[in-house]
Amino acid sequence: MKRTIAVGIGIMEYPFDTIDGFWRWVDLCEEGGIDSIWQTDRLVSRTPFLECMTMLAAIAGRTKRIKFGVNVVSVAMREPLLLAKQCATVDVLSNGRLLPGFGIGSPRGGEWDAMHLDSTTRGRKTDEALEIISRLWAGEKLTFQGKHFKLTDATIRPLPVQPDLPLWIGGSSEAAIKRTARVGTGWQAGSETPETVGQVIDGIKAALQETGRSIDVDHYGAAFAYRFGGPDDPGVAKVMDQYKARTGRDASHMFAMGDADTIMQRLQAYVDAGASKFILRPAATGDADMLAQTKRLIEEVLPQVAARWPRQRKAAA
Repeated sequence: MKRTIAVGIGIMEYPFDTIDGFWRWVDLCEEGGIDSIWQTDRLVSRTPFLECMTMLAAIAGRTKRIKFGVNVVSVAMREPLLLAKQCATVDVLSNGRLLPGFGIGSPRGGEWDAMHLDSTTRGRKTDEALEIISRLWAGEKLTFQGKHFKLTDATIRPLPVQPDLPLWIGGSSEAAIKRTARVGTGWQAGSETPETVGQVIDGIKAALQETGRSIDVDHYGAAFAYRFGGPDDPGVAKVMDQYKARTGRDASHMFAMGDADTIMQRLQAYVDAGASKFILRPAATGDADMLAQTKRLIEEVLPQVAARWPRQRKAAA
């Protein structure tokens, strides 16, 4: 089956100088043909981070075409009924453009200590929460008695516009692989290398044989930071340091820096590993730099993506 390759764009820390700069960036993505916009989830931080669900609601009201999501919501830090209601509301108000992604939350995050949460139970809490969310989206009047969450006759309305609202799972652990095979409709990588992405996708496909489920070949995603330029450009060292502090990984090996061909080579490596959907994050700081890096992605990379991986035309009804 031929895959459809799509390139979205994302941010982690808030990289803009002004609010106007953020909205000009959103408008550029909407008008330039970017597939989707993504926000990393972080509640507690020393650097500015937009709250992910609020950001998606704001973008829903600003745009008409582009899709949007979170890579990924830390489910164990949230109340699942509220999260289900938030997702449904954003999906309704955007006419079905929400791409929800869920994970257990990074063990490096400051939320666990700040909020007095037990990080050792985050996997089990996430499993319970995902069951609750998916059943509420399906329209159930839900009574649920779990170890971490309890509900009695809970319902939400309106339901999501998308009849089968995507439930993408993040994480590369064995538990994440099994969780994806059990309840996910897709899988979204974080900062994994092409080699790791390929291994996780193979693991999910093997696990799907055991669960008797299937996941669309287009529903495997990857993410990486890019830069038209190099690590010595102004402000890039700060972005790389923030990445290392957040992930513990060396940014010089993970970022794609150079020209459009460099970025295309990295995309190709992930496509070869089985990924079809991408979140590219500009390694940039400030309004002008973010807009310039995004504009070059639109003008220099998207046409090459369209030429290398042309989309199939849908048959007329």
